[in-house]
Amino acid sequence: MSVQPGFTIAAGGYVAEIARTGAGLRGLRRDGVALTEEWPLGAKPPLSAGLVLAPWPGRTEDGIYTWDGEVHRLAVTSDVTGTADHGLVRRVDWDDVEVASDAVTLVLDVGRHPGWPFDLHLRIRYSVAESGLTCAFEARNDGEADLPLAVGFHTYLRVGDDPVDACTLELGAGRWQPLDGRLLPDGPPRTVDGTEYDYRAPRSLDGVQIDTPFTDVARTTVLRGPSGAAELWTAPSLPWAQVFIADPVNGKGYPGRGRALAVEPMSAPGNALHTGTDVIRLAPGARWGTEWGIR
Repeated sequence: MSVQPGFTIAAGGYVAEIARTGAGLRGLRRDGVALTEEWPLGAKPPLSAGLVLAPWPGRTEDGIYTWDGEVHRLAVTSDVTGTADHGLVRRVDWDDVEVASDAVTLVLDVGRHPGWPFDLHLRIRYSVAESGLTCAFEARNDGEADLPLAVGFHTYLRVGDDPVDACTLELGAGRWQPLDGRLLPDGPPRTVDGTEYDYRAPRSLDGVQIDTPFTDVARTTVLRGPSGAAELWTAPSLPWAQVFIADPVNGKGYPGRGRALAVEPMSAPGNALHTGTDVIRLAPGARWGTEWGIR
């Protein structure tokens, strides 16, 4: 019996495409207008588009972190930066436990890996309604020891066929995080006041190059173009966002689109396991959940 590789859910004029691999949001449209970047079912998601980043987002320095006095060594997955990138669940097939016309729920036991001796169960539910797409995420510790947790969601926003350079971004974030040459946090977050990182009012993306974490993030982020707007909302439990513009100039163009905007809600910044910044301590049997959505 073949396993369904993806799911289509629809309601209220919204149609969402969900991939089993990586529990990825493969596309979202309203009345036929794209609100996210898209990728073909069965293909490798370009630049991690739409994927769940757990049990850590971003990069972990040298793959090394310390938890409760014990040093753990994750597999280094980037030869360029020498880091362990974006968690353990991006390339894994999740199991479906609910499939309806307007919702799908996928679950995954992360399993044990080098540097990850914990028992973590993940659950994600995508649903659509007249109010848009909602993603509800839950993590549960099925082990006998506390475990560290940080999560992110590699969402890309889009307004139909409007090019990124014709759009503005409104991101209500009060601070931005400098990064070093390995894309790891470099010093404490800084205020956006008077800087090029102040997106608290709509700001043009024309020619902008950015791959920057923000914190003190407001509950909504809006990409506006000539033909409309796409809005990403997040729960308070996701106080971070990584903003990244894919660009062929940097060898990271989005297939078929060139420049594309990622706004990635996160519970903690990159390198969180290494630094401890905003890492969630999940006790045995405990659950942690969050939500975000697009409309």
